[in-house]
Amino acid sequence: MLDVRAVRKTYGSIVAVDDVSLAVEPGEIIGLLGPNGAGKTTTVSMIAGLVTPTAGQVLVDGAPFASDTDPRKRRVGLVPQDLALYDELSALANLQFFGALYDLAPRALDRAIGEALRLVGLTDRARDRVGTFSGGMKRRLNLAAGLLHDPDILLLDEPTVGVDPQSRNAIFDNLTTLKERGKALLYTTAAPSRAASSRARAATRMSPCRRLRQTRPVPASGRDRLRWRSSSRRGSATRRAARSSPAA
Repeated sequence: MLDVRAVRKTYGSIVAVDDVSLAVEPGEIIGLLGPNGAGKTTTVSMIAGLVTPTAGQVLVDGAPFASDTDPRKRRVGLVPQDLALYDELSALANLQFFGALYDLAPRALDRAIGEALRLVGLTDRARDRVGTFSGGMKRRLNLAAGLLHDPDILLLDEPTVGVDPQSRNAIFDNLTTLKERGKALLYTTAAPSRAASSRARAATRMSPCRRLRQTRPVPASGRDRLRWRSSSRRGSATRRAARSSPAA
């Protein structure tokens, strides 16, 4: 469904992302791991079509986006790291505002809002001001906003940053539910433990000032294997990692 091929992004002489490749299929969660400054957000922005790659391609069902107005972009949902919420509005009003941006019909929008609030467990707080919410509740509402147009591919940039363990587990449960519904999910994190907790099938590691090329994860003997080749200016090394794939 989603195929990222050797994407690269430079700003003048600065290389933000260098040679990243990955693939996400329906019903799969992929974790993109890396420290701050590794280029995770830039990579997600290129996949979402917000930033144009300097080189490489982002393909959805085998084809790149034709333009900024390509209708296939509606198949992609983005949950940004920075909370895209208005504290002075209620949770319901926030979702009504973001839903209007997708030009959803009133009945369809009401249905989508109800489903999204139920998924993230905020139905009983729908009419409360977001300014009264905890950090974890805001993160869950942020996720709900990215689901209103029912995207097939969901991109999540650090969806659990700064939240308590209980809220983090609730968000991971939401991601598992979306996975079981056949969504393709890609999320970024700086914490490998969070990738394991989210039951991601495989994780791609990113490092600043390095190039990374990943092949498709291949299941073997009940485990998912991930190969990647990481090369720096000083040399190159081939690494292999194996991760368990627990039942969802």
